[in-house]
Amino acid sequence: MNSYDVVIVGGGAAGLSAALVLSRARRTVAVVDAGEPRNAPAAHMHGYLSRDGLPPGDLLGIGRAEIASYGAQWIAGTVTDIYRTDSGFRVELAGVAPLTARRVLVTTGLRDDIPDIPGARERWGVDLLHCPYCHGYEVRDQPLGVIGGTPGALDHALLVRQWSTDVIYFPHTDGINTEDAERLTACDISTITGQVERLVVSDDRMYGVELDDGRVVRRTAVFVRPRMVPNDRLITSLGAAVDADGAVVVDRAGHTSIRGMWVAGNAVNPRAQVITAAGEGSAAAIAINADLVNADAAAAIAARRLATS
Repeated sequence: MNSYDVVIVGGGAAGLSAALVLSRARRTVAVVDAGEPRNAPAAHMHGYLSRDGLPPGDLLGIGRAEIASYGAQWIAGTVTDIYRTDSGFRVELAGVAPLTARRVLVTTGLRDDIPDIPGARERWGVDLLHCPYCHGYEVRDQPLGVIGGTPGALDHALLVRQWSTDVIYFPHTDGINTEDAERLTACDISTITGQVERLVVSDDRMYGVELDDGRVVRRTAVFVRPRMVPNDRLITSLGAAVDADGAVVVDRAGHTSIRGMWVAGNAVNPRAQVITAAGEGSAAAIAINADLVNADAAAAIAARRLATS
């Protein structure tokens, strides 16, 4: 079967949640996933009611089993392009026959652009962290660091301070003005200037932060605020409207300016946590089903009028 009511591109929390709602509504659904979840480096996820502390992969496994029980199709693969057709969309997959869909939901997430510091990529999601709400409690009361060099890094340091009284802000390539210095000092956050040379690791654990003058500052976990880049090419390539910052414009349910195409999760909302993305996927699914109901009713009316004319 290559023709579906809805094809969902991306099998994370948003895509699986949408697939669950739509398949329970007795729609034919396919979920295409490339197997590259954003939170794969993390050992556990947090903040998801009833699933706090669950490994991210376990949540996805549970979700895949649930949607399969309602008849949704899971396809491991990469979507290369999406095209408009008279009846909806053609979804092109790498090395596999294309799919057709009346409606499309894109839940392809984002990529984290972290500072180019030796050791950063290797420790990402382990003890080089991004989200304090996701990981702050696990490193509470430890010697923590926050590395600058990305937009909003200083505000991130103020946030991280909630989880420890020992926080050091490393501006890295950023400057510190008088106002910023006062904010940090007032919140008992120390500042150590100098460019970060590398993250020092010992016995597979964060040991500290080495600066370009050779100093090593002992820290057991470090936070950064990455530049979050949505994976929205499949949407923008169809000409979807974007705002002044280049973000895809959607309504409250995630409908883009492309008729019949929705988006949910980090692909449109970079700050969405796992539980937020799941909720957005559910909301999009309900809107998609309502749209299909209206389309089915219009088609039934047209067929009835033709039969009686």
